[in-house]
Amino acid sequence: MKILVRATNWIGDAIMSIPALRAIRQRWPEAEITILARPWVAAMYSGQDFADRVVALTARSGNPIAIEQATESLRAEKFDCAVLLQNAFSAAWLAWRAKIPQRIGYARNGRSILLTKAIAVPKRGEISAHETYYYLALLQRAGWLESIPKVEQISLRLGVEASQAAETRLRDAGLLAGKKRVAVAPGAAYGSAKCWPAERFAAVADGLVDDFGADVVFFGSNSEIEICRQITKSMRHRAMSLAGQTSAGELPALFSRCDLLVGNDSGAMHVAAAVGVPVVAVFGSTDPEGTAPMTAHRAIIQHKVACSPCFLRECPIDHRCMERVPVKDVRDAAARWLQQEKYA
Repeated sequence: MKILVRATNWIGDAIMSIPALRAIRQRWPEAEITILARPWVAAMYSGQDFADRVVALTARSGNPIAIEQATESLRAEKFDCAVLLQNAFSAAWLAWRAKIPQRIGYARNGRSILLTKAIAVPKRGEISAHETYYYLALLQRAGWLESIPKVEQISLRLGVEASQAAETRLRDAGLLAGKKRVAVAPGAAYGSAKCWPAERFAAVADGLVDDFGADVVFFGSNSEIEICRQITKSMRHRAMSLAGQTSAGELPALFSRCDLLVGNDSGAMHVAAAVGVPVVAVFGSTDPEGTAPMTAHRAIIQHKVACSPCFLRECPIDHRCMERVPVKDVRDAAARWLQQEKYA
């Protein structure tokens, strides 16, 4: 059997859906499983054991010619089944146009007519709140799982060559052997409402240099180059920034060579946790019950206010959920992880 899985587009969602991808492999061990994903997700999934192939979808929904070309390519593959982890109408349209006979996905966004198994979206309280279980519930309701397993850790596999290349990259950036390494991810692709104030990241980073002599390296996308530059420039101590200089696919190996990641509720947080790195994550506008990193090696820092979680991209008032998270709480949580030699 040939199975096509349309992956989610956001990096954090892509990590949280890994248990579902592994469940598909376990259910159909002899199947040829292909994951169709946006390039940044495809690069991260490359080399994982839950798929035989990962295909990058570069066609944009606003480009009908490119979409039709992608459709023709999928049609030629003659897939038997498509599992749509992405909720968009376009995912169902692509699978339908590719003439994949069995199409499984949640009944959302007006796409039920295009699905052969339109699965009802779980109601509040029917499944565990964490998003990981949302993807597993799709498989369970489709008859591919007898029950939804408990997930305590999500993991990405790393190759030796990728790890060695990441170490060389960090050394070239100025990080030294034998020092604690702290990765800092001050951005969030979803929007500014999820972001702790930049000056507080600077204060935490300076404090960890003071306390541990740590090397600090900032990570971010092209749109976060300037904020990382401002933070490093405002620090008392030297820090490096690789913002805009790394691809999503390089992040797992780069994070694996660090001792800790400090950041917001973001894709970077999930990637670091998936390669076994302790995470200190600041939450405000979002809910850790739904999107906390799936690992025991974490500290969630949150100051609950009446309007949180609001799930807005931008705060319409005074950003109180983030403004009320003190530097000391984040710094102390980071220190507790850096004081440990091993993570049992």
